[in-house]
Amino acid sequence: MSIKVNLRKKVITDKRHSLYLDFYPEITHPETGKSTRREFLGLYTYDDPTSFAEKQHNKEAMHRAEQIRFIRENCLNKPEIYSGFEKEQLRLKLKGEKNFVEFFKDLADRSPESNQGNWLSAYKFLEAYTNGEVKFEELNEKFCGRFKNHLLQVKSNRSDLAKLSKNTASSYFNKFKAALRQAYQDGYLAFDLNTRIDPIKQEETHRNFLTIEELTTLAKTESGNPRMQNAALFFALTGVRFCDIQKMKWSEIEHIEGQGYFFKFTQSKTQGVEMMPISEQAYSFLGAPQGDSDLIFNGLCNKDRYVDFPKWVKQAGITKDLTFNCLRHTFAILQLIHKTDIFTISKMLGHRSVKTTQIYAKIVDPIKREASNKIKIEI
Repeated sequence: MSIKVNLRKKVITDKRHSLYLDFYPEITHPETGKSTRREFLGLYTYDDPTSFAEKQHNKEAMHRAEQIRFIRENCLNKPEIYSGFEKEQLRLKLKGEKNFVEFFKDLADRSPESNQGNWLSAYKFLEAYTNGEVKFEELNEKFCGRFKNHLLQVKSNRSDLAKLSKNTASSYFNKFKAALRQAYQDGYLAFDLNTRIDPIKQEETHRNFLTIEELTTLAKTESGNPRMQNAALFFALTGVRFCDIQKMKWSEIEHIEGQGYFFKFTQSKTQGVEMMPISEQAYSFLGAPQGDSDLIFNGLCNKDRYVDFPKWVKQAGITKDLTFNCLRHTFAILQLIHKTDIFTISKMLGHRSVKTTQIYAKIVDPIKREASNKIKIEI
């Protein structure tokens, strides 16, 4: 029985239709091994094209889709006319015709919640740069270099006056490189293009932190938001990321006789499994124990760290420009000042590499210099 392959359309966003192949009867997908009736082509058409560019786009998309449909029908119904090499070349050509921007969006949608905002922001810049479409076969070192330069020059979405910061551009370009790597692993690219593209080097940034005296002053100041206040002080005493504090459950807190309290969790950012020792004082900011499945800081949200935390700092009379994440810097720097070795601090912060932690050592050196100058002998 021959397999019919029809070209179909499915409604998507922005008054467009996604093009896909419809197989009858269903076929076995060559990559997943599962039965399927559909194969999306990574191509789309405008519902009601008004400009010449949109009409030309529709014409080219339909032409490419019809070529793919013809080839797929021949491969399924007349396999004897294609050699193994030809079939592989056809497979690569079909994949090369698909839209890398849609592939990137799918990766963004499936990324961990803690990192999804960054992925989606990177996607918006890629979508704007490509007008929503660039085929896998069009990806090369030249294109990647141009996109890198674009990120280094483009205006920030937050301001028409300021450029995207270099560190933000670096973060977005790293997502782009990760997508290239995944595309190679999934067979959309014939070689690992990611390895041929240099990343954008990050600039070192000034990291504000609280001295132990300032942290004590902050702790003694009533904020009016006990949930935020307790979470912040726990953050400063442990260095655990905000996203991991946000989802803390009582089932993850364990007390071992003779050793103290531990926080057992999987890091949202690195997916590393941790058994973090926490001090008695840090434990005291968790409040009264509840059910195992209950969130410890139930309701902790962005308003707590972006609105209420700065107000609390101001109420305490601290004039430094501090964000909630500066409490994580505070933890790292105070540990270094108290001579905790950098490898231990790196592990406690959940860094993949100690190189990430070494930035704090550069901050501590001037503090040590200032302390050394405080002792003088009267001669």
